[in-house]
Amino acid sequence: MAEIIDGAKIAADIFGELTARVDALKAKGVTPTLAAILVGDDPASAMYVRMKRRDARKKAGVESILHHMPERTEADDLQDIIDGLNADESVHGILLQIPIPKHLDEDHFLRRIDPAKDVDGLHPFNQGLLMQGRPRFVSATPAGVKEMLVRSGVPIEGQHVVVVGRSVLVGRPLSVLLSNKAENGNATVTLCHTRTQNLEQYTRSADILVVAAGVPKFIGAEHVSEGTVVVDVGTTVMPDGTYLGDVDFEPVSQKARAITPVPGGVGPMTRVMLIANTVQAAEAAAATA
Repeated sequence: MAEIIDGAKIAADIFGELTARVDALKAKGVTPTLAAILVGDDPASAMYVRMKRRDARKKAGVESILHHMPERTEADDLQDIIDGLNADESVHGILLQIPIPKHLDEDHFLRRIDPAKDVDGLHPFNQGLLMQGRPRFVSATPAGVKEMLVRSGVPIEGQHVVVVGRSVLVGRPLSVLLSNKAENGNATVTLCHTRTQNLEQYTRSADILVVAAGVPKFIGAEHVSEGTVVVDVGTTVMPDGTYLGDVDFEPVSQKARAITPVPGGVGPMTRVMLIANTVQAAEAAAATA
């Protein structure tokens, strides 16, 4: 049976470290503040925003404000909210919960956020810095996956990492982050996806397998070799309220050396790294004030 990588415990350790940094900022009169924008009433999005704001306040002492806008929000209204938060010196991080309603141009509004407050790491400027090997804000999930591996004692340098999933939110930035010439990088990364032919030949060669395909139980025991470290990013909420990952946990855990659960694996790490980016943004703003 594989070792369970406890993301919740690792996140709790990081929150403890962040609390000290937040206290130091507050002693200087700076309260790190995260502004979340939620457009519409999608239950999953509302839940994610609620959990992020709860963690910010209760676990790190970071202030959180919410702009909840109706489904039929006009583009000009959303733009005014973002522009106002950009100009507000008391706000250090801006989170636009995605997806947003289809009548709004998601890329446009992500680009509208000040890169210095883009704590989700989705602005092209911040993604460009990552590509250049000098990241500032890395998307919270890729950052969380890397931090989880490092703190679990899983070596990255020189390892073959296979990432299944090519989204700009997880797969692509993670592949760059782990392959960059940097501390806890230097992996050889293969990027696969749901259209990859003969997927098993790639996944079975992995030392570390990260699955972010968005398809429940997409990866089974036949995809995994003995001794692989498996990180399951996927989370699908089923009609009965249970959660399924992209990995078929029971059979895969019989072969893997270590594996993340769903829930309790990557999810807590995503939230803590978003808060870490917010604290980092507040520290940078305080340094230039």
